[in-house]
Amino acid sequence: MAESSVEPPAVLRSGAERDDAALAGPAPVRDSVREDPAILLVDDNPDLLDSLFELVSLHGFRPDKALGGRQALALLDSKPYDVVLLDLIMPEVSGHDLLDHARREGLDAKLIVVSGDASFDGVQHALHCGAFDYVRKPYDPGELIATLELALRQRRLEHDNRRMQSQIRESEALHRFIVNTSPDLVYMLDRNGCFTFLNDRVEPLLGYSREELLGRHFSEIIDPEFQDVARNLFAERRTGRRATTNFEVRLKRRRGAPGLRVVQGLGIWVELTAQGIYEDPRERTRDGFLGTYGTARDISERKEAQEVINFQAYHDLLTHLPNRALLKDRLSLAIAQAERNERRLAVMFLDLDRFKVVNDTLGHTMGDRLLKAVAGRLQGCLRAGDTLSRFGGDEFMLLLPDIRTRDDVVVIANKILQQLHAPFVLDGHELFVGASIGIAMYPEAGSSEEALIQNADIAMYHVKGRSKNGFQFFSEEMNHHLSTRLTLERELRNAIAAGQLEVFYQPQVRLASGSISGVEALVRWKHPERGLLAPEAFLPIALETGLIPQIDEYVQRRALEDLAAWHARGHQALRLSVNLSALQLEQDSFVERLLREIARVGLTPGALKVEITENILMRDMEAVVPKLRRLQAAGMQIAIDDFGTGYSSLSYLRQVPIDTLKVDRSFVADIRADQRGVSIVDAIVAMARGLKLDLIAEGVENRVQLRYLKAQGCSEVQGFIFSPPVDAHALGVLLERDPYRQLVLDGHGN
Repeated sequence: MAESSVEPPAVLRSGAERDDAALAGPAPVRDSVREDPAILLVDDNPDLLDSLFELVSLHGFRPDKALGGRQALALLDSKPYDVVLLDLIMPEVSGHDLLDHARREGLDAKLIVVSGDASFDGVQHALHCGAFDYVRKPYDPGELIATLELALRQRRLEHDNRRMQSQIRESEALHRFIVNTSPDLVYMLDRNGCFTFLNDRVEPLLGYSREELLGRHFSEIIDPEFQDVARNLFAERRTGRRATTNFEVRLKRRRGAPGLRVVQGLGIWVELTAQGIYEDPRERTRDGFLGTYGTARDISERKEAQEVINFQAYHDLLTHLPNRALLKDRLSLAIAQAERNERRLAVMFLDLDRFKVVNDTLGHTMGDRLLKAVAGRLQGCLRAGDTLSRFGGDEFMLLLPDIRTRDDVVVIANKILQQLHAPFVLDGHELFVGASIGIAMYPEAGSSEEALIQNADIAMYHVKGRSKNGFQFFSEEMNHHLSTRLTLERELRNAIAAGQLEVFYQPQVRLASGSISGVEALVRWKHPERGLLAPEAFLPIALETGLIPQIDEYVQRRALEDLAAWHARGHQALRLSVNLSALQLEQDSFVERLLREIARVGLTPGALKVEITENILMRDMEAVVPKLRRLQAAGMQIAIDDFGTGYSSLSYLRQVPIDTLKVDRSFVADIRADQRGVSIVDAIVAMARGLKLDLIAEGVENRVQLRYLKAQGCSEVQGFIFSPPVDAHALGVLLERDPYRQLVLDGHGN
């Protein structure tokens, strides 16, 4: 919008601006006539001048004296006077000369002639030259004082009038400035609703000039949708509290007007305030109605922000699908309609399979693009009236109202799985995802939105736990399974606090000597009712609920204490292996805490080997590798557990500070007497030898496996052929007996 050319009124200017204005024009009028008025007495006769001075002073005034016209000129030029009493007949500079000087210079003073020249011409000339009055010598003192006081009163009246006129002009200028520079459209209508006044805001706001709209009816700028409601509000007749205040209406813009941001079509939203104008505000009659005064404030940005906020409150910002709040609202309405019409509906809870792999491998940006592509395919599977919602992450919810039978839902579920089966091609990457879908039917799976969503979620987790990439209807048996799972989670939390977890140890035997070179710490849960539980019975729940770091820290603390005790009994060469979880590695203080625990029990970091899986390593190498380097620098050894089941890439092995590879038990189990199924083991052995890494095989159970691994150069093994995991006391007995030397040397086993 072009800057306003309206000049701010003088009352809004700075002091320097007002001083500049004063220099540019006539001298400003004094604020008021002083209580002690400035009076000048002029006469060329000293005696008469003194007599006049005494008379004026006697009445409370303090006049100045000028002996003759020349001295009077000097005084008049030096200061302003309110009243001047002067003689006409004076040598050199006469009273007539002073009158001419006052008129020529525009002196703002009342001049009273006190003279002995009583001729008509003299009096006429004096009055013609601007004299206020004429007092003839010899004067009557009372008459002279009365004339002086009258002149002073007139002087004050004239000054007050000028001051009021100046204030009126300043007020008008101020109001004109405020109105024309207002951010609001200010208007006035006559009694017929036609514009009589518009401020400068109208052109940048609506694209019309003031001249175009003056005299035209206000309805020409009202959006057609608001004509009816604006009829009595824009041309408001009421006043006071009943007048229109903050009413939102949409105005039309002139077509083709440049530079205006449009919210809806050619309309612009304004907030209207208006009231009627009457001849007599106290008598608001039909005949006394003059018109309407109003303001219209542009609220387009606010309306746009409200629309954005409203959209964000009920939609997912990535996919623009309804969010869970909007879905719950629609589900509640669908349930009410289904109950009224005795119909059925279905709720599908959909969780993407393998999405996390894409997100972790290719980054969140690619993951977001995949989610949008998935949302697009899912929308193509819906009927009119169905709702697809993104619940968050890689979870979606589908509301299918007006369902006749389960077969209708099965058709849609199969269509979704089929659509997601095809690869997604993004930036040259061919990506595959599946979906686990849980389905809850109304009314058998629940009669409220919370129950249907929860039960669909439960059914989805049953699909996840079974095989993924399929669908499952909710059944009551699932609730029992979930209840058992929740009970187990609660008991596990209590077990950690009550110290029910125990640490077991499985020996690691060096094949060159048969001695126990190390032990791997493994956790067991001594359940008060179910007995001793293996890790697979409770670690998945611990991982899901975030309890893994607490269990890791407990196992590591207890194992380090046991290792310190074994070292104290003479087994200083014994090394402890502990497993690290992804959640523990993600902790910022993990390295410092582990080193403190080692120092607390009096051990050195070299007595500890930490084991991590390939999946944990690849989850976030940038964060994990620096921590592993710090552990290795402190003297700890690093082992890759379950090697061969993950990426098994030479490229990452070169980047990671590792000392040992552990061959997964699944590959060891494939070793047969006829040497079938050993190619992977051979490859891992060759890889370890090439990288100069130690190699440990786990899960060794018979002499065929033992002999083969020894022949291939595997340095250490662990498995049931030697011992299952045992508690600390049993392991202490094994350390004292050293029972495996002969077994390894002979190559025999059970």
